[in-house]
Amino acid sequence: MSKTITLRLSEENYKKFKSLAERDNRPISNFIETAVNRFIEQNILVDEFEMEEIRNNSELNKSLKKGLADMKVRRGRFVE
Repeated sequence: MSKTITLRLSEENYKKFKSLAERDNRPISNFIETAVNRFIEQNILVDEFEMEEIRNNSELNKSLKKGLADMKVRRGRFVE
């Protein structure tokens, strides 16, 4: 279910977003949502090629498994 939020924009940013949205013939809300989703995909999520690299790195996986096991028994120091 979609949610409604309030977003405060400067006049300058509003004009930029509105202009770009109009170029794509879509509402400004859809333009902003799409831009944020692209940002997340490019900057936060691991793409399929990076994930494959991680899966194939046996040393990294061994280290991650050891860290997980240590965490489960609360071995070591945890930094927040």
